[in-house]
Amino acid sequence: MDANDTQTRLDAIRRHIRTFPAGPGLYFMKGPGDAVLYIGKAKNLRTRVASYFQPGSDLMASRGPKILEMIDKVQSVDFLECPNEVDAILKEARLIKDVRPPYNTDLVDDKTFPYLEITTGDDFPGVYVTRRPRAQGSRLFGPFPNVRDLRAALVVLQRLFRFRTCSLEIRRDDPKRRFFRPCLLYSIKQCTAPCAARIERPEYRKGVTDLVRFLRSKRATVLRQWSRQMAEAAAGLDYEKAGLYRDRIRLIERLDKRGSPDQDVQPEVFASDPAEALVELKGLLHLPESVRIIEGIDIATISGSESVGSLVKFIDGRPFKSGYRRFRIKTVRGVDDYAMISEVVHRRYRHALKGEELWPDLILIDGGIGQLRAAEKALALTVGACQPDSPGQVPRALTIVSLAKKEELIYRQGWPQPLELPAHSPALKLLQYVRDEAHRFAQHYHHLLRSKKLLEEG
Repeated sequence: MDANDTQTRLDAIRRHIRTFPAGPGLYFMKGPGDAVLYIGKAKNLRTRVASYFQPGSDLMASRGPKILEMIDKVQSVDFLECPNEVDAILKEARLIKDVRPPYNTDLVDDKTFPYLEITTGDDFPGVYVTRRPRAQGSRLFGPFPNVRDLRAALVVLQRLFRFRTCSLEIRRDDPKRRFFRPCLLYSIKQCTAPCAARIERPEYRKGVTDLVRFLRSKRATVLRQWSRQMAEAAAGLDYEKAGLYRDRIRLIERLDKRGSPDQDVQPEVFASDPAEALVELKGLLHLPESVRIIEGIDIATISGSESVGSLVKFIDGRPFKSGYRRFRIKTVRGVDDYAMISEVVHRRYRHALKGEELWPDLILIDGGIGQLRAAEKALALTVGACQPDSPGQVPRALTIVSLAKKEELIYRQGWPQPLELPAHSPALKLLQYVRDEAHRFAQHYHHLLRSKKLLEEG
């Protein structure tokens, strides 16, 4: 590209950046074909992105050689506006893990954000900061982008509600509790010592219920009280006490700087033991060989008009992000799940039939018996259109199943009845993980559909 072309490209990018909002959000540096090169977050999108393209700026000194190399490849920039900085932090981490832009070096590992977990299923619930919450029997708040603030806030909350943070298993029907000696937290009035039967279960659980209400509300009453006490301490020249209340107020206010377990999904957090799940899956499906590669397929319709198919790949029970694909639906008009599943199956597995990609051991379709039959028919037609001696011919062990939402029933061709597994089954949890990951990948980040080349064109 000569100097005139470079200048024309940069001028067009600078003009576009002037239309960016001045609030928080994410920005996307895109190269040829609209492929995302880099994802970043900003408090002020317009100012932050413009700083990359300032005439005369020394990017080598301010950002380093890697960013300088990237800017030479940038053809366009895009943005996703966020309601606040916390939302931007959480979305940035999720998108980088999903898209894996070549110039992002941070947040590409499997590290997750912590939750505040209340084990409501216990006789005497505990409260913990954790990155590995229970699969069931607990109430989650978060994820929180700042674990240090969360741990400090937990100390303040414990002074208010005197809940336990120990890992002891405490049962209400255990007569030995009467003889147990409570820890120091009881002596300094930060815990009511249910371990030593110093409090009855109904009273303790009422305190936990109050804590949940406190976390869900705006906490105005407590904050007003502390603000008044801070002002009184300052008026009495007791600045140390005033500073204590000020710090408490700041910590509690930071509890609002969190995401939602449902909206800011971290699927890695809730995965079951993959080895156990795969062994169980082999037996339940009567498979001749162990399952190593699972591919999950789902369909999502964006804003009532644009439809997309997603394919996620799991190897040995864990997500293999480099194998994820999105397919913009090309041949189907209107909402027809069966036809769209057929299109995705055909476009994905024709490459395997040509020997260009590996076959999975198990294909999981999101849906019921109708979606399963659509996938099987599409695969049969795709195979029939190829030569029998194709280098990528269908392996004998290939199995297709579907998993229906809500009922969580597993369908397979030839079975007289669907398979219903207990909720705690490791095999079911793994299939749910694959299914939910395909759904999330298709739908949750639909704004990426603005970039045609981010989708598998097949």
